[in-house]
Amino acid sequence: MSGDRPATVEARLRRLEDERDIARMMASYGPLVDGGDADGVAALWAPDGVYDIDELFLAGREQVREMVRSAAHQGWIRQGCAHVVGPPHITVDGDEAVAVCHSLMVVHEAGRYVVRRATANHWRLRRAACGAGWQVVTRTNRILDGRPESPALLAGGVRGEPAGG
Repeated sequence: MSGDRPATVEARLRRLEDERDIARMMASYGPLVDGGDADGVAALWAPDGVYDIDELFLAGREQVREMVRSAAHQGWIRQGCAHVVGPPHITVDGDEAVAVCHSLMVVHEAGRYVVRRATANHWRLRRAACGAGWQVVTRTNRILDGRPESPALLAGGVRGEPAGG
């Protein structure tokens, strides 16, 4: 029995490190996107990763990069905005993970800050090859406006289910 203890401790440590690494990666989205770092934002996604937002569907890093460079997004930055990603609930299963959280887009309007959008966020992640950390396979955002799919996305993610599962 005592021979299993180091393996158990090592597995627990790896899970905790994975959760920390995923949370840090998710937390970097807001500062990167609000800083206009298109390459940094794109690098969070797997090469074939998807960003599925209510009003936008982006497939692949290049489309994520172009979203950050777009006139619309650059306008938000010039006006003043903050993408705030809440603390995630993370479920790690080997080299795959599911995380859910809330996010707010806060914008500066007429000398005050206004929440433009509050969303449910479901992230499906994969450990990248060669120790390159965790990458987004799919991030699904749905506005929290009373539609049933938004809270279902959160609740399912807490159970470690894929989006729509």
